[in-house]
Amino acid sequence: MTGEELYRLVLDRALELPGSVAGRFSDGWEDVRVCGKWFVLTTNHDGRLVNLKATPDDVLELTHAYPSITPGYHMNKRHWVSLRAGDDLDDALVGRLVTESYLLVVSKLPRRLRPVDPASFPRG
Repeated sequence: MTGEELYRLVLDRALELPGSVAGRFSDGWEDVRVCGKWFVLTTNHDGRLVNLKATPDDVLELTHAYPSITPGYHMNKRHWVSLRAGDDLDDALVGRLVTESYLLVVSKLPRRLRPVDPASFPRG
């Protein structure tokens, strides 16, 4: 998967999720938010880079299993991962990671603001 394929896949999947809004929070950085909270951050830093929220256990598992996934660049390294282009990433994995990032953020929102129920939302 190339950097541009990764970028397109992440943005397309993120914007399919209920209540998602794309934006720009700083020069060179794009984001996708739900109810004002980030779940995707992307930039072009020595190639395309995508940050996604993850559980601490998933951060450890993902960074050990996939060379293209590292602890979050410029983020809390316990709760974010960074994805870069690589042959070890596929559409299904990336789509699942975007969905999980979204659901982690949604689960922390007050129930009345949640666009979906994180417990029953399909993880795909």
